[in-house]
Amino acid sequence: MNLVLSRAWFSVLVGLALASFGATLFAQSATGPTPQIYTCTDADGRNLTSDRPIAACNDRVQTILNPSGTVKAKIGPTLTPHEQSQSEARIRAEQKERARLEDEKRMERALLVRYPNLVAHQKDREDALAQLQLVRQVGVTRLKDLLAEQSKHNAEMAFYAKDPSKAPAKLQRQVKEVTQSLAEQERFLAEKDKEIQRINARFDEEQQRLEPLWRANPTR
Repeated sequence: MNLVLSRAWFSVLVGLALASFGATLFAQSATGPTPQIYTCTDADGRNLTSDRPIAACNDRVQTILNPSGTVKAKIGPTLTPHEQSQSEARIRAEQKERARLEDEKRMERALLVRYPNLVAHQKDREDALAQLQLVRQVGVTRLKDLLAEQSKHNAEMAFYAKDPSKAPAKLQRQVKEVTQSLAEQERFLAEKDKEIQRINARFDEEQQRLEPLWRANPTR
């Protein structure tokens, strides 16, 4: 009989405990969000715990725990304005670098489509140089004509070597004009030589970038 009563009282007590626990949970849900726990280790090595962010750990990471003890999230550290500015600058630099790398990848893909192999690249280089060489050759021919004209005028001016001012005005004008034209033609040819160098430099740079891509795509 006593054993039966003991078991009955035990059942009643368990029921009351469960009811109390349920009431507590209901009260917590009714009065606000589920509580959470903040933990961290401060600068002195102390393990701190609180129901709100811990001021002593503003300079380091704080862990937020659920009531069950599982990790919910991590926050911090809180940055000073200077640190925040540095962090933002670092993020912008990283974003810029990622964008640069993406641009390079897009450029490499475009180059590979345009030049699937060394033969195609060399042909484009030769075509570009050939067009420029034609223009330059016209300039060389013009330069030779001007030099011949200058030689003729110089021979005529030799008669007035003692006093060039006595040379006919037309001859003086021709000497001046051919001298100016020679200077312009020499500048023109120098610029064409620079263009040839730029074209070769561009194709050399492209080839350096394309060679590993060609090796990675041997079927092209």
